[in-house]
Amino acid sequence: MKLLFDENLSPRLVQAFRPDFPESTHVHFAGLGSAPDEEVWRYARENGYTIVTKDADYHERALIGGFPPKVIWIRRGNVSTAEIEAALREFRGAIDRLDEEAALAVLIV
Repeated sequence: MKLLFDENLSPRLVQAFRPDFPESTHVHFAGLGSAPDEEVWRYARENGYTIVTKDADYHERALIGGFPPKVIWIRRGNVSTAEIEAALREFRGAIDRLDEEAALAVLIV
């Protein structure tokens, strides 16, 4: 699984998850730092990424318009990068299931 971290998340998460998801990146590193959601969505779909975001728009897009890409929606409010990292690690099993099960589109963390 390749994760694409949205601009509302720290680029440091890419390095934190490099051992688990080595091909992951951040929208900033992909040249999409201020790109509209539609462009990020298209990039993720065309390049095999799962979007990791705090933005509800991607959740809605996946449910209405279908997938891929799949979405990991972080609903933790205003928390630190360390807390987001911990939450993603806590949900690692669910993240793997999201990747493995074709019928799943969104994981809410």
